[in-house]
Amino acid sequence: MIGLKQFEVTTQPLEPEQYRAYTLNEKQGAIVVFTGHVREWTKGVRTEYLEYEAYVPMAEKKLAQIGDEITERWPGTITAIGHRIGALQISDIAVCISVSSPHRKDAYAANEYAIERIKEVVPIWKKEIWEDGAEWQGHQRGYHDDAVNKGGLTS
Repeated sequence: MIGLKQFEVTTQPLEPEQYRAYTLNEKQGAIVVFTGHVREWTKGVRTEYLEYEAYVPMAEKKLAQIGDEITERWPGTITAIGHRIGALQISDIAVCISVSSPHRKDAYAANEYAIERIKEVVPIWKKEIWEDGAEWQGHQRGYHDDAVNKGGLTS
């Protein structure tokens, strides 16, 4: 686990075992690890690869905030989240969430909560690249477009 931060945005491939190990201790009876992968087909369109960008300092703060929210809602949980940025190929892991808890029900619920909150509040943007074009996806594209228009981020 050398170099692993509890909440991180990285250009390096994500290793789920590192996040699982981070959340393991003698008080935890369950660990739920979620990995989100780049899929080849979306709504009948073939994706060649994805490009993720992030405002890294704020994204890591928001990931930590999600961890705090989880601890508040499900006491006794431990959360670790990693999100990858850069060009990701089909089947690469884009996000890894590990949540441990004394009991499995809380670990499952908290893990699902984490992925939904990531999509809501974390400044990470996804561009889908297809054989015949590309487009920024998801609700976050509005933030990305605003940042680009204000000179903040470039694609």
